Amino acid sequence: MRRVRLQRDLPVPMPDGVTLLADHYAPAGDERAPVILMRSPYGRRGLFGWYYGRGFARQGFHVVIQSCRGGFGSGGLLDPLGDEHDDGLATIAWLRKQPWYGGSFAMFGPSYLGYTQWAVAPYAGPELRAMATQITASQFRDAAYVGGAFALESTLSWTTLTDGMSRRFGGAALLTAPRLTRRAVLSGRPVAELDLASAGRPLRFYQDLLMHHAHPDVPYWDKRDFSPKVGEVDAAVTMLGGWYDVFLPWQLKDYTAMRAAGRRPYLTIGPWYHIDTRHGRPAMAESLAWFRAHLLGDFSGLRPDPVRLYVTGAEEWRDFPDWPAPGTREQRWHLQHGFGLGTDGPLDAPPDRFRYHPSHPTPVIGGPVLLGDSRPRDQRRLEQRRDVLVYSSAALESDVEMIGPVRGELFVRSSTPYVDVVVRVCDVYPDGRSYNVCEGVRRLSASDSLDGVRRVSVDLWPIAHRFGRDHRIRVHVAAGAYPTIARNPGNGDPLGGGDGAMVPADVEVFHSPDRPSAVVLPLCAPRG
Repeated sequence: MRRVRLQRDLPVPMPDGVTLLADHYAPAGDERAPVILMRSPYGRRGLFGWYYGRGFARQGFHVVIQSCRGGFGSGGLLDPLGDEHDDGLATIAWLRKQPWYGGSFAMFGPSYLGYTQWAVAPYAGPELRAMATQITASQFRDAAYVGGAFALESTLSWTTLTDGMSRRFGGAALLTAPRLTRRAVLSGRPVAELDLASAGRPLRFYQDLLMHHAHPDVPYWDKRDFSPKVGEVDAAVTMLGGWYDVFLPWQLKDYTAMRAAGRRPYLTIGPWYHIDTRHGRPAMAESLAWFRAHLLGDFSGLRPDPVRLYVTGAEEWRDFPDWPAPGTREQRWHLQHGFGLGTDGPLDAPPDRFRYHPSHPTPVIGGPVLLGDSRPRDQRRLEQRRDVLVYSSAALESDVEMIGPVRGELFVRSSTPYVDVVVRVCDVYPDGRSYNVCEGVRRLSASDSLDGVRRVSVDLWPIAHRFGRDHRIRVHVAAGAYPTIARNPGNGDPLGGGDGAMVPADVEVFHSPDRPSAVVLPLCAPRG
């Protein structure tokens, strides 16, 4: 372990005259060692600086941790997601001029810090040798409007968090933001006023997302979506994600984009949620091995297979050559008459029905959120509600492993075209406990209507899960998951405006040979 010299508050000039501040951790005796760059909106001191700044520097790397624009001493105003491309490239240009810069660098960081990596990676040049990203993606738009529905709790909690961090005693915001958000969403106030309830004042980014930017083609996203360039990144990339993380589906899209372009990224997915402290240690260990390989030429710490997955239910790690796991095949589990679920095709039967009341939206128990504990929870209380349809298989005769993407294909009819379709897969234990495994939503509008029954495809979170012998596979169908997603008022009004009366939805779900509603699960080939 090397001694570390720390230089605080280095000024980094931006082209528009704003100055950002950075801390430099230097390994004693390695004046021109490779550099690891981290750009953060959450500060650069405390445990974060000690664990990552000193941690990497003790292993022989220069480390630069910079505060993004508008926070923790850096000048300007925070425009979330909007300045990371230009500011990041200006920081790299400054880095190259430092006397201790050795000609190569890497980038590291989770969540927003990972997004700042994607914002510059395609443009950083060959000196960028490696990236280590965790619980993040190259674009956050689809996570804010998951399935077309507004991700209310995650969006409000993040904007409340960043607002709180800009105030006095901002270090406590990570603890207070989830509580303030939960209080706000239960207040009964209109969605456009929930930032007033959580933060006491309008929050620009929240209002921007709510009022103006739901569609991917609006100019707002032109400088905030870097997914089209992922395949052009030449740097070696390793990704770490969690099965219960809010960004996992889009992180996996980044992985598949790199694979389609002929790259060979590494991927690790564990039983973690977004703010889970348990992924800090493996993130550090895997990133250090990655940087030693691609900055120092020491490949001894890399595993042979690029993909490592934790299989929930089996509670074990497994290595694969790629994602999705080779040898998996799609298996359709049909919704059946009498609320059954099975691989046999459905018989002729009338549809099942429920009524969704937007004034009393169907709640959610667990599921991926940004600032909460998203581990699976018992769903039995939710399953007693009349606005949730519940379909269950017979007890499994042997273990069944599912590894890969999951989707629902449902035939539905609604009394209003403006309705959400929520699908959830659960693992039911022999004693009756029912734990959510994955979920997804699709928001429908009048443009989706085909005069009656609509075929709806719903992307759920991907999984690697073993349903044990004597367990049952269960599927929920509902029209709400509040407050994870904002309630659908059923009247077609814009989410942040409109004062029309809320319209209940009478929903029918069909399961007949000509309308075979099903959940498509990724059946994994038996091992051995």
